[in-house]
Amino acid sequence: MRRLHERLRGAGFGIFAWIAAAVVLSAPLGGCANIFGQDKEQALPDEPADKLYNEGLTLLNKKEYKDAAKKFEEVDRQHPYSEWARKSLLMTAFTYYEIGEHEETIQAARRYLALHPGSPDAAYAQYLMASSYYDQIPDITRDQQRTERAMQALDEVIRKYPDTEYAESARRKLEIARDQLAGKEMLIGRYYLDRRNYTGAINRFKSVVTQYQTTRHVEEALLRLAECYMALGIVNEAQTAAAVLGHNFPDSPWYKDAYRLVTTGGVSPQEDKASWISKAFGLKPSNS
Repeated sequence: MRRLHERLRGAGFGIFAWIAAAVVLSAPLGGCANIFGQDKEQALPDEPADKLYNEGLTLLNKKEYKDAAKKFEEVDRQHPYSEWARKSLLMTAFTYYEIGEHEETIQAARRYLALHPGSPDAAYAQYLMASSYYDQIPDITRDQQRTERAMQALDEVIRKYPDTEYAESARRKLEIARDQLAGKEMLIGRYYLDRRNYTGAINRFKSVVTQYQTTRHVEEALLRLAECYMALGIVNEAQTAAAVLGHNFPDSPWYKDAYRLVTTGGVSPQEDKASWISKAFGLKPSNS
């Protein structure tokens, strides 16, 4: 997605290139007299919004990201609710994203969406926020709350802005996040299986089969289900798990293991259409 950001940033520079030729000069403020007739120190006037904005763009182009972000934030502080403030707020989110300041990105993007929900750039603000959550996804050994938050934010991009290029990127990231959660379920399921807690293991592998069926983990989950059910003596479910695995992934090495497992137990892979596994995949009865 680096190319996407660079292209957007480049487009941003092109759109606002005319700004430099239209600098608005602020008239200096006159001195004020205090009650004793003495001039008090003249207050410094706000800098023109376009000047601050262009300075921010220049710093951004030099990759001086933190200084650039401060300039954009200053536009918002000195000229709130202006069009320059709107543009600067989005650039603040983008600039912080470039240096991996995720919380600052999220705050700026969320504020942009709150103030300008109908803006043409709202989709990009939502995408920046979702990407910041996505970039914080931890490895599968850790708590996956951030992964769930990333999925919610990515899903919002897809739901609210389905025809944008951000939605397409969000779909790809969402699948990776779903794979992450499935991997977490598999990790816990294997833990239970190793300790012969077959019921606990089945619940985890079932979650993968029913909730994360499009992920790469579903093949192994079906094999592990066959293992658990054979260990519990629930042979028809083991046969169904093996049959469904073979029907959907006939060339999978996991199917070879499942086939060997059930045939060693004296049966063959055979689907029971009443099984929850069969219903989860929506298959017609088949013998494999």
